[in-house]
Amino acid sequence: MAKIVECIPNFSEGNNQEIIGALVEAGKSVPGVTLLDHSSDTSHNRSVFTLVGDPKGIAEAAFKLCKLASEKIDMTKHKGEHPRMGATDVIPFVPIQDVSVAECVDISKAVAKRMWDELKIPSFLYEYSASSPARENLAAIRKGQFEGMPEKLLQDEWAPDYGGRKIHPTAGITAVGARPPLVAFNVNLGTSDLEIANKIAKTIRGSSGGYKHCKAIGVMLEDRNIAQVSMNMVNFEGTPLYRVFEAIRFEAERWGVPIVGSEIIGLTPAKSLIDAAEYYLKIEKFDYGKQVLENHLL
Repeated sequence: MAKIVECIPNFSEGNNQEIIGALVEAGKSVPGVTLLDHSSDTSHNRSVFTLVGDPKGIAEAAFKLCKLASEKIDMTKHKGEHPRMGATDVIPFVPIQDVSVAECVDISKAVAKRMWDELKIPSFLYEYSASSPARENLAAIRKGQFEGMPEKLLQDEWAPDYGGRKIHPTAGITAVGARPPLVAFNVNLGTSDLEIANKIAKTIRGSSGGYKHCKAIGVMLEDRNIAQVSMNMVNFEGTPLYRVFEAIRFEAERWGVPIVGSEIIGLTPAKSLIDAAEYYLKIEKFDYGKQVLENHLL
């Protein structure tokens, strides 16, 4: 059985189609790697790529994309709704087939080291690759964002795992690590009041006492003039999508605000959506392994 690793790099560019196109071509250019999906958001000013490949190829693709992003994206000019600290903001590696978490950790460290050695881009290791428990959470690492990083890196507890205590002048700093699959799930509200989205996000995210496997922030979609609850569901089985959706709907009713839509960013495991369908359709005694047609065709 072939070894397959998934890599989902996030880039701090969601508007410039020339740059996004160049990144797409770079993602397609590495032997042994397939670019499955890419999506860009103008309000977030961010693009998310999903690649799969063998360990050697996926490491090369991650580095090649990071190098190109450092040449094309100037963080001193970047503005966007999504928190960010680097041109390549985060590079996660996810074990998919016949690959262990430890192997993905090794890949993340090799890529982070090469980024410093060849590009002089420092990095933090996060999630399974983290050098300490305080660095497991990406939100804690990213706090301060690009503008606050020069001062943050001088603090004793925030020396980069790779690189010196200075960000790259235009490419900033990157988080690199191995992690489990997650679902990037956003819920759009029928209001332009960002404070309502912020209050709902605080209610549902695990760090504020909400759902353990939910990370959430409120953002403004300027192009649509609506507020959004933007989430990373880091364990969609521990905290299903329907559960946070219903919690958001319940909280939004306090403010007389409807939900106008939701979205999945990038790719998602089918089971995360099947679980939601099973809940809303009230299907009894459903067996995901046996009753989903596609599972018998693979």
